Amino acid sequence: MKVLCLGGGPAGLYFAISMKLRDPSHDVTVLERNKANDTFGWGVVLSDDALGRMQKNDPVSTEAIRSHFSYWDDIAVVHDGARSVSGGHGFAGIGRKQMLILLQARARELGITLSFEAEFKSAEDYRCDYDLVVACDGINSLVRREYADVFKPDIDTRLCKFVWLGTHQKFDGAFTFIFEKTAHGWVWAHVYQFDDNTATFIVETMPETWEKLGFADMTKEETVEACRKIFESHLGGHDLMSNAAHLRGSAVWMQFPRVICEKWYHENVVLMGDSAATGHFSIGSGSRLAFDSAIALAEYLHSEPTMEGAFARYQDERRVEVLRLQSAARNSLEWFEQVERYLDMDPMQFTYSLLTRSQRISHENLRLRDPDWLQQAEDWFQAQAGGQKGRRPMFAPFKLREMTLKNRIVLSPMAQYKAVDGCPTGWHFAHYAERAKGGAALICTEMTCVSAEGRITPGCPGLYAPEHEAAWKALADFIHAETSAKFCLQIGHSGRKGSTCVAWEGIDRPLETGNWQTISASAIPYKPENAAPRAMTAEDFAEVTAQFVSATRMADSIGADMIEMHAAHGYLLASFLSPITNTRTDAYGGSLENRLRYPLEVFRAMRAVWPEGKPMSVRISAHDWIEGGVTPDEAVEIARAFRAAGADIIDVSSGQTDPAEAPIYGRMFQTPFSDRIRNEVDMPTMAVGNITDWDQVNGILMAGRADLVCLARAHLADPYWTLHAAAEQGDTASDWPAPYKGGRDLAFRLRQRQQEAIRV
Repeated sequence: MKVLCLGGGPAGLYFAISMKLRDPSHDVTVLERNKANDTFGWGVVLSDDALGRMQKNDPVSTEAIRSHFSYWDDIAVVHDGARSVSGGHGFAGIGRKQMLILLQARARELGITLSFEAEFKSAEDYRCDYDLVVACDGINSLVRREYADVFKPDIDTRLCKFVWLGTHQKFDGAFTFIFEKTAHGWVWAHVYQFDDNTATFIVETMPETWEKLGFADMTKEETVEACRKIFESHLGGHDLMSNAAHLRGSAVWMQFPRVICEKWYHENVVLMGDSAATGHFSIGSGSRLAFDSAIALAEYLHSEPTMEGAFARYQDERRVEVLRLQSAARNSLEWFEQVERYLDMDPMQFTYSLLTRSQRISHENLRLRDPDWLQQAEDWFQAQAGGQKGRRPMFAPFKLREMTLKNRIVLSPMAQYKAVDGCPTGWHFAHYAERAKGGAALICTEMTCVSAEGRITPGCPGLYAPEHEAAWKALADFIHAETSAKFCLQIGHSGRKGSTCVAWEGIDRPLETGNWQTISASAIPYKPENAAPRAMTAEDFAEVTAQFVSATRMADSIGADMIEMHAAHGYLLASFLSPITNTRTDAYGGSLENRLRYPLEVFRAMRAVWPEGKPMSVRISAHDWIEGGVTPDEAVEIARAFRAAGADIIDVSSGQTDPAEAPIYGRMFQTPFSDRIRNEVDMPTMAVGNITDWDQVNGILMAGRADLVCLARAHLADPYWTLHAAAEQGDTASDWPAPYKGGRDLAFRLRQRQQEAIRV
């Protein structure tokens, strides 16, 4: 096969080597626009798993690269005058120039033709002369641009400005993050040693700070000197250096383009490395992607019967891995884009947040890397909460007004559809009582509706009749007498989503008989098959507000420790908040201030009759997942308004506003909304949404992404989830019901046996 690699960076050189290793008869040429010894950037980072694949593919070049590595095990974070160091991370760095020299030498040894200072022609011309053309021409790929209508690239230019510099200051043994506050905002650096004398020093900042610091008008030399002054106290008298000789002025600064292509090949042309997809430098994945893709394509070209088949397999399989890495990279780069919301954190929590920003390192994974550091972090968390040293974050107490929770686990509200005429039944008693015995600190009911017409279905419970009060009081009394859990009643009104069947008869499907008139902010049906609600009138406002107040008084009489106003998921109060469901032209529609008006009126009326010492929560949908709906930006302002009205905590959910929504699901997919509200509004939050295990719970809490964690399906599967999690983590201080302590002892014996078996 006659092969041409357009681009002599790591991807092009390593693919050429990989092809020759599989069949020396291949005629392989590498064209590079720059000189052989040119390099842009400084060091390259490779993880242990990437090196393992390279070792298997070509031990010769891998050993040559290994011999020039600088290794480090630690990550150091310098913030607010404190330096925190976590170990066990296992990275290796090499100068990009040195790595290219080694790969060039290996290529020549294998008989590959290297041509430098070569001006690229159209790929269309090369296609005629070569059996295979591999476009490895980088982030600004000319080939990708030439066939843009085929490859359909999606290029997302990110916010932060960054410049790639170097220094002779030593940062031995640690990948170091340095955060410095200037008169105009924060500037930070990603720093790592890659040979005995040189370290990469990437300086990054937000565009607003960049503008205010005057970088837009500086020469390259002035930029380097300004950065040196910012980080002078960390440089030990050494300078910063730029090797971007081809760039002038502010052009040395970049904004990272996240690139992913819909298609990676066309006829006999295929994309590789940054041409096909980019990985943000903050997780050091770019070189790994290049090497892994080079190995994969070379292998498939020799194992698949056709080139088309090889390309298709390469695209399908590598795209999955690329998307996985890009997801982690997105989490990481977004953390840096939003870093100013975290910079007031204690240095310990700030470091933890940074270490776990990509979600590739979990709480327990961090324990494997550096158990001593994590124990210090956990003890710090407990100390802040007034808890006991040696316990995990999820077992720290938490106080809202005069209510103190024994841990951070909440039974998330989940509709049971088992009520009769709005009255909770024995099912509800058993359901909630079991979870209270199971160790959750806060038992939050499903939405209790303020009127018969405010129910979602005929099976939904209410809080509007004496028999409702009696049934809920029996449950509250049991929880308080027999467990240490607290009891929260979620209060709401279904709005346009009412008068529907119970879940197992068809979610959101209208009742066959007995339908009732629904109300909402505007006369818009939830689905075409649902009857249109009546747009609320002034009389409706007064009546519904009175119903919420009556339910609140009843909740106090019942003995509830806390109440939550339901203003999420498209129900009545939520219908006012979202522009999708609120098209009013009066004082209750239009601007966010107007859309907030009625939900705030209801909240204030409830707060006025709810005891001062008892907390109130509000559940909101922080993202409608639909164009024109509530956005995370608006959710911050919604939370801020409820805080000003007296809300103690925001229960942060999302979606279910309109059937046309298109949510992006994933692990803990709603936690970022909680994180943002908590740290921008500076108020407590509850996180909910595909949180399934105690490792995730501990990570969310330790990083300051929420104060309480709500679990739904996990509690459906296991009413004793919290006590089982305590046993699995060796937490002997958790409170088990006295009759069940024999089960506790068995759980700990089984855990001890498992640990002994692992040690053997």
